[in-house]
Amino acid sequence: MVKGAASMVAVVLVIALAVIQLVTAGGEEGISCGQVDAYLIPCVPYLTTGAGDPAPKCCEGVRSLKANTATADDRRAACGCVKAAAGRYPVKDDAASSLPTKCGVDIGIPISKAIDCQTIN
Repeated sequence: MVKGAASMVAVVLVIALAVIQLVTAGGEEGISCGQVDAYLIPCVPYLTTGAGDPAPKCCEGVRSLKANTATADDRRAACGCVKAAAGRYPVKDDAASSLPTKCGVDIGIPISKAIDCQTIN
């Protein structure tokens, strides 16, 4: 039960940070890490366990990420955010790489700690 409580605390903390980043982003153009985090927060249970299928809210977030990363600059920025987030959680590599396919979306951004985001087109 302690593991579940710690996971929930981590999720709440990341959501709070995402909201703060969204509020402070103001009129900046492009996608922010706060936005990327907010889109992918529902995916944390799937990404950290690799069990079952991602939740519908997770796939909605993946679709929103795709819709909001139309340019190569946006995709590279989002990649950096995803890479940083993957480093904060015990993300299972298989779950991360299969997430877009499981959600039926080609987001053009590999979800990995090892990706060189500058190679994203």
